[in-house]
Amino acid sequence: MVALYALWQLAGNLSAGGFSGAVDHGWRIWHTERAIGLLSELDVQRLILPHPLLSEIANLYYATMHFGMLVAMLSWLFARHRDGYPAVRNAMAASTAICLVISFIPVAPPRMLTSLGIVDLPARYGQSVYDAVGSAAGADQLSAMPSVHVAWAVLVAWAIITRGTGRWRWLILLHPAATVFVVVATGNHFWSDGIVAAAIVALVLTLQAVVNPRAIVAHLPRRVSADWADAAAGRSRATQQARSPVPPLTGQSGWRPESQRHAPAAGCRTADGQRSAGLLRDAPGDVQAETGRAAAGSAAPYRAG
Repeated sequence: MVALYALWQLAGNLSAGGFSGAVDHGWRIWHTERAIGLLSELDVQRLILPHPLLSEIANLYYATMHFGMLVAMLSWLFARHRDGYPAVRNAMAASTAICLVISFIPVAPPRMLTSLGIVDLPARYGQSVYDAVGSAAGADQLSAMPSVHVAWAVLVAWAIITRGTGRWRWLILLHPAATVFVVVATGNHFWSDGIVAAAIVALVLTLQAVVNPRAIVAHLPRRVSADWADAAAGRSRATQQARSPVPPLTGQSGWRPESQRHAPAAGCRTADGQRSAGLLRDAPGDVQAETGRAAAGSAAPYRAG
């Protein structure tokens, strides 16, 4: 995971097109978003731009929480739910690797499209984790598409919701929501960067469910978990039982025909006063013989008296 993160930081140096190409791609994304009616990133930034404290909190969240929450989640998972650690680790590595491949196509963040009026909010308050804007901009600045911040936030929420057990675990959904807002409001990402990142995570989790269904089963009762995993793999317990050989019938365990499972035992009188001995005529011969001997033995003391 650390190696993938390091490669992502350097992806801009390995990509073709450079700064001018990244800006051109940024403009294409901007115009596409306006064409389909997405809310302008500029309008989102204006919500916090007049408030220095909110701006600084957003900058701090952007700079620290994506990696901090990831480390906290993986540590919790390894210590408390180690059986679920491999599936989450694999999903995290696969999602990051796909983001890395896509980021070889350089895309400038909205704050680099200077004519839009979007402010480089972290730079304004001295909280930027990047170099100065320009042709020599830090490589990771040109890797805006997709947003690894959003991808990791979605995976953190998925891991905690599926592995945790308390009702408070659902509050973790605030983390990806806050992350999407922060990456847009600070001018570091387009909406599209987060949408593509979430789609990558969804694809990885879907493929993981197909390849290894049991990897995504949460804390369910053991039998329910097994049934769910079998169903996801296209196998049902009913199908497996149907394929297994049916044990032969014997004269043990008080066998009765299906239509007579709730019928009165031999020798008893029914509601209309009729004897029920005839109900066993469809039973195997050894069952009839055994029932007859039992009935005869129970009636002997009365005949003797």
